[in-house]
Order: sequence, then structure tokens, then C-alpha cells
Amino acid sequence: MKQPRARRAATKGPVRLAKAASPSYVVERFSLDNGLRVVLSPDTSSPVVAVAVYYDVGMRSEPQGRTGFAHLFEHMMFQGSASLGKTEHFSHVQGNGGTLNGSTHVDYTNYYEVMPSAATELALFLEADRMRSVAVTQENLDNQIAVVQNEIRVNVLNRPYGGFPWLMVPPLLFDDFANSHNGYGDFVDLESSTLEDAQAFFDRYYAPGNAVLTVAGDIDSAQVRGWVEQHFGDIPARPVPERPSFAEPPLAQEKRAVEHDRLAPAPAVAMAWRVPDPADLATYLPYVVLAEVLTDGDASRLQERMILNDRSATHISGYLGLLGDPLDARDPTPFLLEVHHPEETSLDAVVATVDQELARLASDGLELPELDRTVARMTARYLREVDGVLGRATTMSVFEQQRGRAELVNELPDLLRQVVPAQVQEAAATLTPDTRALLELRPGTGEDA
Repeated sequence: MKQPRARRAATKGPVRLAKAASPSYVVERFSLDNGLRVVLSPDTSSPVVAVAVYYDVGMRSEPQGRTGFAHLFEHMMFQGSASLGKTEHFSHVQGNGGTLNGSTHVDYTNYYEVMPSAATELALFLEADRMRSVAVTQENLDNQIAVVQNEIRVNVLNRPYGGFPWLMVPPLLFDDFANSHNGYGDFVDLESSTLEDAQAFFDRYYAPGNAVLTVAGDIDSAQVRGWVEQHFGDIPARPVPERPSFAEPPLAQEKRAVEHDRLAPAPAVAMAWRVPDPADLATYLPYVVLAEVLTDGDASRLQERMILNDRSATHISGYLGLLGDPLDARDPTPFLLEVHHPEETSLDAVVATVDQELARLASDGLELPELDRTVARMTARYLREVDGVLGRATTMSVFEQQRGRAELVNELPDLLRQVVPAQVQEAAATLTPDTRALLELRPGTGEDA
């Protein structure tokens, strides 16, 4: 049947996908006299609250000879505090139907509780109590060193691809110790840690002025402000360490290395580039979009070619930041492409395919519908993440900690939609062979090589 004239006219030109609505979460902030920064985001849609504390200390903060210390101290923060004994933090949270955890990242260490809103004050007391003081004892230090060592055995040493690529790429891509060392920790460094080291680390980095507290969910802002002042306000202020610049220039020539993995069933390769400072979102976000264009979903450039068509790869991923979250790391941050491939596919073939696709994007660009689909998928995933109070609290915390703008929780979808094809094309043009680090992972011990 002949298409009506009006419908034909309406389909001319590029078709833009419908824009998802940006969120409009409430953002309130204040600071205490001791320097603690506080962000509140009331939302009465569900009787749940998330409390998150982000300390400005991560793997990059570790001194030489103390690799893994930021992660070790994260464990120490659960071993008792000013008023509570070992395991009491857990029992108070879980006994009230809540959950809790903590994690160490490149540029921060965080702790959180998700509780019924009736237990909001309890969660605030618990976080304030360990910010005030932790139980730094030889017994706690010794048993947590053992726990961290076992975690390394389970997650890295005895797992296929355990340290690939997040522990293996930094020494190849970066030069400075802060950026290149093993943030999980060296056993010798961990075992030589002392009580004096632990207490000094707490005094230096766990000061109120070095932290952001975020409370999101079913709260009354005035009431929570009173609780925050009551429980955190009398924690003594301490000097806050000035964070140095860890910036490094791009590589001037390609760097390659080979690692062997006795447990890996198949070879893999990681390619990494240094990208612009994430603080400049207008320059940085095109790289975030580019990673999705290349690797996210069956229609992405590398997935379609290497997995669906050529069958030259079994797994492909692309992301920014060593831990896979592009928005929670400062400069310098890597752009990573990770490809797992069959033995019969050569490393040269894999690398050549990646280079061809990057060169094609750099020369031909991408059409607007492809960009729109990619951004729509990214936005949908982001909105799902911040829909829950925990995802919202953690996202707001890192935006406030690193950029002083918790409001980015609402602004990010629009910022992604402002990325245009030319910016993605320009980003692809910078990912050249002579500016990358290339790490080859081979199965086996390497002893027969």
C-alpha cells in the first residue's frame, strides 16, 4: 500500500530517539565545623534509607612499602570502634533488617548501610562511632592482614584472570608509584604493617574534613541534620592532607608486556590508553560513550565483528577506570579494551581488528542513530542504578567528593545527550597504537616458552 504523503515526509532525515526524562532528586548540603561535608536527598516513596560515608583515601594514597594498606584499613574499620566491640556494627545493622558493606577504590574508600527508615539514627551513630575512633589493636591488625591475604589468594592468585587486567595493566601504562602499584597489596608489605602505621593512617585520612556523608531516602531533613550534628559534630577536627596531582602525560610510544596465568583456559589481551582528566566531563564523556559504541551489546562494533561474525573472540569488554566505573576515578584514568580469544586466533589478528575498528571510527565517524541508541542504553542503565536509595547515595557521594557537585546525579543524562558524533570520532582518533599499553596474557606458567 502506498505510504501517505504526511508519513513519508515525517520519516525524512535522521530519526532521533525519544529522550528519557532526567531525574530530579532533591539535593541538600551543609558542613559541620569539623569539616564533614553532608549531602541529604529526601525521598518518601519507600520507607528505606541509605547512609554512605566516602573518605578521600584510596589505593593512590598508599605510601611505598605499604601497598594494599588502604584496603587493609577498610577491613580494620569493621573490627570495633569507640563504643562498640568486634562484630557489633554488623549485629546492629542486620538485627534491624539492614545491610552494610565497604569497598576500596583507586581514589576513595566507602562504607554504607541500607536500613529501614526507622533506624536512620542508628546508622548515623554507627558511622560516627567509627569515624571517632577504631579499635587499632595488634590482634585486629594481625587477623585482618590474614583475611586480606586470603582474599588475594581467592580473588587473584587462585582464580583464572584474577588480576587481569586491573592489577597487571597499571605498571605497564603508568610510571609513578601511586598509579602503577598493586593496590590489592603485596604480602611482604602487608605483613610488615605496624600498629603505628595503622593509627597514623587513621589519623591522617579518616578525619571528618576528609569525608562526605550522604543520607538518601525516607528522611526528614531537619531531623537528620540534628542527628548528624549530635553524633558527628563533636568529633575533633584534624588537618586534612592535601591531595597531590597524580597526572602523567600520554605514552610517547607503545609499551608491551606478557603475563602468564596457569589457570587461564584461553589467551587474552588488554589494550589501555590514558585519557583526558575526568574532571572535564565535556572532554571525558565522549570516551565513555566510545567504550559503549565499541563493546556494549550485540550491535556494538567489536562485539558484532569479533564475536558474532568473525568468531575471533569469546569475550570483549571496554570501560574507563581500573574497576569499571567511569565516573568514580580522577586523573589519570585509563581507557581499557579487554579481549579474550581462542588459541587458534593469533594476538596479531585480534590487535589488527581492534585497530581497524578504531581507525574506521576515527575516519568515518558514526551515524546519529547509532549514537542515540548507545546513549539511550547508557541512560537507562544509569537511571536504574540511581533509582534505588543505595545507588543514589553512592553516586551522589562520589560526585560530591570528587567534583563538589552531588547535583550531577540529576544532570548526567543531559550531559550524555550533549555528546555529538564528532566528539566520539575525535576520541577514537586518539586511541592509536603508539600511545597504548598492550598486555598479552598467555595460559600456562611460561616455563615451556
